[in-house]
Amino acid sequence: MSPTARPAPAASAAGAAGPSKGAARPAAPPRRRRRKGFLTPPWWFAAPALLVYALIVLYPSLSGVVYAFTDWNGIGDRSFNGVDNFQRLLDDDAARGSLVNTLLLTVAIVVVQNGIGLLLALGVHTRIRSRAVLRVVFFAPAVVSPVMVAFLWKYVYNPAPDAGLNAILGSVGLGSLRQDWLGNPSLALWSVAGMVIWQFSGYSMVIFLAGLEGVPAELHEAAMIDGAGRFQRFRSVTWPLLAPAVTINVMLSTIGGLKLFDQVYAATSGGPGHSSETLSTVLYKQAFVFGNYGYSTAIALVLALFVAAVSLIQIQYLRGREVA
Repeated sequence: MSPTARPAPAASAAGAAGPSKGAARPAAPPRRRRRKGFLTPPWWFAAPALLVYALIVLYPSLSGVVYAFTDWNGIGDRSFNGVDNFQRLLDDDAARGSLVNTLLLTVAIVVVQNGIGLLLALGVHTRIRSRAVLRVVFFAPAVVSPVMVAFLWKYVYNPAPDAGLNAILGSVGLGSLRQDWLGNPSLALWSVAGMVIWQFSGYSMVIFLAGLEGVPAELHEAAMIDGAGRFQRFRSVTWPLLAPAVTINVMLSTIGGLKLFDQVYAATSGGPGHSSETLSTVLYKQAFVFGNYGYSTAIALVLALFVAAVSLIQIQYLRGREVA
């Protein structure tokens, strides 16, 4: 007599067939959160560069802030003298005159350089065949050393009547306009501004050109269909969309003008007299000519704070214009 077969338990059958739809799945193990901080691997690779930056930039900058309140002469011991260096800066006629020169030079560079750069960008943005060559030609001076540009323009500004700019003026019948461009106190500052504008107008052109490339052609076509002329299209379509390029160009040219040193010192050394002196040249002379390192670092600190304040005001205004 064979034994009676027993049916398999329901749970076993269900388990053999697979989990049912209503059965609860086991919870997945919690994922370990990645640790964020200075001990993570990405910071290991950045640490050498940050260390070099701290030693070369941060430490000297912070030390300069301390030296600004001392009478250090660069060799011996230093002693703190409070705000005497800053009071001396306010009483120094040469320093106040250099501040005025710096502001005038900056305004001229910002206005003229960006105006010429915009005109050049509009010109090479057209479909003329030589636009690629013209872009290279106009941008080429920006990659040349500022000192080399200054020596080149010293020849252009040669006071001799048969050399440089004076020779050109004489050849076209404008000999009465010949000048001692770098030796005349009323012209030296503007002559320096001319060489800076010549060198960096192409740089501004490239930034404006990048902005023009981003203006959709459909907007110009729609404006043309509406009967807008070329100037109206530029004012209503192109100019508002160039706001980011305007922000970049104005910021760069302003900062460059406020801290301008190479061209001024190589061309005029701040002369004749103090007619082309800037804050950067006064800073240099006080440190490396007269040995007043404490006073020079005070000037450097004031210049840095002034540049930061002007840049902050500009970027707030220009960013608001972009949003508007």
